[in-house]
Amino acid sequence: MTAQPLAVNREVPRPVDGGWPGLAVPPHAPLKARVAETLFRRAAAPLPVRVVFPGGERIGAGGPASPVMRIVRPAAFFHRLGAGSKIGFGEAYMAGDWTSTAPADLLTPFAAQLSTLVPPALQRVFRRAVEARRPETEANTVDGSRRNVHRHYDLSNDLFAAFLDETMSYSAAWFADGSDDLADAQRRKIDAILDMAAVAPGMHVLEIGTGWGGLAVRAAQRGARVTTLTISAEQARLAQERIAAAGVADRVQVLLRDYREARGSYDAVLSVEMVEAVGVRYWPTYFAALDRLLRPGGRVGLQAITMPHARMLATQHDYSWISKYIFPGG
Repeated sequence: MTAQPLAVNREVPRPVDGGWPGLAVPPHAPLKARVAETLFRRAAAPLPVRVVFPGGERIGAGGPASPVMRIVRPAAFFHRLGAGSKIGFGEAYMAGDWTSTAPADLLTPFAAQLSTLVPPALQRVFRRAVEARRPETEANTVDGSRRNVHRHYDLSNDLFAAFLDETMSYSAAWFADGSDDLADAQRRKIDAILDMAAVAPGMHVLEIGTGWGGLAVRAAQRGARVTTLTISAEQARLAQERIAAAGVADRVQVLLRDYREARGSYDAVLSVEMVEAVGVRYWPTYFAALDRLLRPGGRVGLQAITMPHARMLATQHDYSWISKYIFPGG
């Protein structure tokens, strides 16, 4: 179907479900909206989903049991998608421009096709046209990092407890063959990192990024003395409670301190999925801190989320919905 010109009322704010008044009026980007509609239709046509428009039009190759995406306000949806593809798609959902009873199942096949949606020869030009830049206020300076962490980790410990396992580990786990127990997988991962860094009784260990204290407790139970750093007041409070409950408070010190402000010399330095929050601009500073804080002959235990290098280079300056709403500075 040929994309038709899209009109959108920018003068009369519409109600937005979920209390997002800043999204009540969609952006106005007619040309980009037409391009966005063309690309969206092309992407959805072969996928195992059903996209339903007002009036009954359907696209997608999904059967009766496939996830459904209902486009409630097509004009607003395509204007948001065209004005800022990565942020606009999510904001359109927040605004109620599209809905689904199974968003995760719906988004999975779309995500699998993102890298091939635009022909390779045109990807660089397209990316420059739609790429949003990260606000300088979210740069991971010492003060900026505290603001970013406050917007994420200080939302509340109860929020994170609602979806994390009993170890309160907010990072990838290591599952054994035939096991799907998340808490066991997290403990296996923590033990593997401690083994990698050769953490043993009598050592003084520095942890950069406390989380909610799970690794610090495990290291202390091995007989190590632990100094752990966080810049989240909420994390620090709950970590201290959990450390005390585990009976290792005499061996663990929780400090509200940025890694750049750390002092001392340690037998091992551990950091679990903290490097992603550092930001590429500050990687040299981060690794210089690891080098400065580690005693000669000591080991670093580092866990990181990775992606194909070419994709990292292509997207390192981009600003996505996750960047704006979930993990500022990450």
